[in-house]
Amino acid sequence: MDALDLLASRTEVDVDASDVDDADVLDSLSPSVRQWWVEQFGAFVPENGGFFTPPQKEAIPLVQRGENALVCAPTGSGKTLASFTAIIDALFEREREREEGLENSVYCLYVSPLKSLANDIHRNLTEPLEGITDIAEARGEDVGEIRHAIRHGDTSDADRQKMLRETPHILNTTPETLAILLNSPKFREKLRTVEYVVVDEIHSLAESKRGTHLSVSLERLEALANGSPTRIGCSATIEPLSQMAKFLVGYEPVDADEEAASGKGTASGGAMVGEREPRDYEIVDARFAREFDLQLECPTDDLVHTPRDVVTGEFYDSLHEHVQGSTNTLVFTNTRSGAERVLHNLRDRYDAYDEANSACHHGSLSKDVRQDVERKLKDGELDVVTSSTSLELGVDMPHVDLVVQVGSPKSVAAMLQRVGRAGHRVGETVTGRVVALDRDELVECAVMVKKATEGFVDSVNVPERCQDVAAQHVYGMAIAEIRPEADVKRILQGAYPYRHYGDDDWEQLLRYLTADYEGLEDKNVYAKVWRDENDEPGGEHHYDEYEPGTPLMGKRGRLARVIYMTNVGTIPDSFACDVFTRSGDEWVGQLDESYLDTLEPGDVFVLGGSNFEYEYRRGSKVYVDRTAASPTVPSWFSERLPLAYDLGVEVLAFQETLLEKYERGGTPAVRHWLREMPIDEHAVRALSRMYDEQVRYAGAASVSTPDRLAIEEARDRDAYERHYYVHSNYGRRFNDGLSRLLAYRIAQEANANVTVAVADDGFTLKLPLNRKVDVVGIVEDLDPDAVRGTLRQAVGGTDLLQRYFRIDATRSLMILKRYKGYEKSAKQQQVASEMLLSFAEDLEEFAVVEETYREILEDKLHVDGIETFARGVQDGDIEVSRTRVESPSPRAFGLATLMASDVVLAEDESAVLQEFHQRVVDEIEGDDETAEPTAGR
Repeated sequence: MDALDLLASRTEVDVDASDVDDADVLDSLSPSVRQWWVEQFGAFVPENGGFFTPPQKEAIPLVQRGENALVCAPTGSGKTLASFTAIIDALFEREREREEGLENSVYCLYVSPLKSLANDIHRNLTEPLEGITDIAEARGEDVGEIRHAIRHGDTSDADRQKMLRETPHILNTTPETLAILLNSPKFREKLRTVEYVVVDEIHSLAESKRGTHLSVSLERLEALANGSPTRIGCSATIEPLSQMAKFLVGYEPVDADEEAASGKGTASGGAMVGEREPRDYEIVDARFAREFDLQLECPTDDLVHTPRDVVTGEFYDSLHEHVQGSTNTLVFTNTRSGAERVLHNLRDRYDAYDEANSACHHGSLSKDVRQDVERKLKDGELDVVTSSTSLELGVDMPHVDLVVQVGSPKSVAAMLQRVGRAGHRVGETVTGRVVALDRDELVECAVMVKKATEGFVDSVNVPERCQDVAAQHVYGMAIAEIRPEADVKRILQGAYPYRHYGDDDWEQLLRYLTADYEGLEDKNVYAKVWRDENDEPGGEHHYDEYEPGTPLMGKRGRLARVIYMTNVGTIPDSFACDVFTRSGDEWVGQLDESYLDTLEPGDVFVLGGSNFEYEYRRGSKVYVDRTAASPTVPSWFSERLPLAYDLGVEVLAFQETLLEKYERGGTPAVRHWLREMPIDEHAVRALSRMYDEQVRYAGAASVSTPDRLAIEEARDRDAYERHYYVHSNYGRRFNDGLSRLLAYRIAQEANANVTVAVADDGFTLKLPLNRKVDVVGIVEDLDPDAVRGTLRQAVGGTDLLQRYFRIDATRSLMILKRYKGYEKSAKQQQVASEMLLSFAEDLEEFAVVEETYREILEDKLHVDGIETFARGVQDGDIEVSRTRVESPSPRAFGLATLMASDVVLAEDESAVLQEFHQRVVDEIEGDDETAEPTAGR
């Protein structure tokens, strides 16, 4: 029976010539694999237009041909299964062809970001292997064993030894464990036969140093393996696809073979030595192969005056209705405490929920509790589960048919990833509801659902030229074997994040790794590698396999391998800082150290219901003074994800279009336009009212657009303060960087302390009332070429610098977490790093210090975006407007009440908001002449 007949015999409708794609793919599989596939999935799926899902139809032939491929498709569309099916088919074929069967080594590596993902492969790997083997045996075929196993940090020594004796042909692992395996003297030999590498959930890795670390490991594997392994990347939501594909496949020298053979300095086509290009790849773009039903909901059309308990009640009544109308509902919040709170309130308000049919899942819960919730989700036993981020990846939940996102997930990609957990079966519609509970999130959520339905996805930002990750891998390669420097550098440059890694970067790194700084060893920071030019016999090093004069490198120290194996990885340790008052040394509580990133001396925060002014930090201790002043940094600041820069740009474009509609037809025209978006009527009316009041109160120039930055100036005579509200909707990373830059410049000009409060849609600068500066002029005078240097000066000496230096010094193995059986806690690491920082900052271009500044400026404060913005201002593409107001405008309410969210009683925040709003209403309802604000410089 050929593929078409076999398929037709199992389908619910006739398969004709129009389904030839399915038949071709099916016919390409071996008989046993083909039969298993049809028995498992042998039903024509109208939504797919055939038998295979779109990503399967495209991916299986690519993997079969050994072509590198990035497969991007919604959760539940079978992309991982497609990769494994083609690989399993090839391995069964290889096993039959060789008389002795498969070698006792690894043929396929499956790399996933989480241990739980590595464990959640039953459906994609175990079932196919067992099922195909049973079918082959029933067909009378001589079938050998295709072994698979999981290897990660928790794998026991006994299981590791077993893997050496009976090596898995398919090995599932994590990025950190792969780096260790590449340096394991015995197991690394088992990796020479690797022909396939599957990187799952690649989008969750690419934007962090974990992904950077993995990209170099893949290049090391490329150099180790007998051939070039086929790389398959799987992702649900990612953009830009071409960049992510290059991240997956890496780079190689232009005409490398010809170059090596000729020994000349120029390759064909005029490409200079060292020029690199990405390896060949294909992209399977099936991101929108499933139908999406997305809607923004708002509990009320008035988020200012509606009492909190009414808003809360409307939200929970609506959520209850959603849950009761669905089979299984998954509720995402933006914090772990929020997930706990939603579950508690559902159980408290309605008799329909108890421990048997509802649960919470997040990273702070025990592994056993999480696994029990995951099992019940798979089996469809739970009506509703609340979560923060822990269920975004990997767990199969076939019965979930609705996802509710409470608050903004801060990016289209995150929203699609979360709502993609619904309709987790082929052909089912992805149903998601996003609930906005405050005015600022209402704007970004409206834009988010609109852009998602249009096919927009935020871009991934990949960290580049990270010296701490490079230090680990170069050390690892030197430990593995003595080799030419050029080979080590070439492998490093093959990774996408290091494609622009130059000679200066390399020399800076090697100066650190060879401890080529006077006094460094006195600080117990020793050389990790040696380098020389392979002198003639009698020299320090000579290796006959290399020509004299060839620069070589190798490891230093007898414990080098142990140090590397026990300290490798990029995930930083963290800790809670104890908070003490300066007077009396009274312990008042603890703060997560990430919260300290936002604090400057003089900032006020709430802890245990009391207000404290931050003074300074020493190691793991924070010293404060009690104060009656209002908070300047809310306690939740470090918990929430930052708004994606691309989404922030789309918010500005949304506001520009809204202003155009308003100018042409007023509020009715705005409402008509908003109703074309997937948002409910409450959201339509709340949005149209807010912008109507904004324009009537402060003018259209008070609203930021892609070509305008709006700044409000308001005077608070009661507090004797001058406030500048900067409406930069580019997200918290950008705003954190720009606000630090402006505060640094303003403090110099005004000779006064500047208090900063940062949000996703802008930031506030606060000065004494008797200090007046030309903020617009300062913004307009920003030199794009000086932004980086000035911002570096602004973060110098801060707690932010101290914390990131500790993290990067530990990643660079300058500070060892584990040594000779002793483990150094994060607090101890911090103390050690503070002792090293002042010394290291005085060293010329010290790699770890330079990486610390690079990470802060580029990855945390988005300096590239600030430079682009400053260039737009200088070129005249972006104007800077200033509007003087007596009270904050509606679009500034969130910035003005940012601190009020930490007031002990939430009603106080509502009262402040209502007071601001009443001032606006009184102004726009009064005499037009007195209501007109003063605009300009």
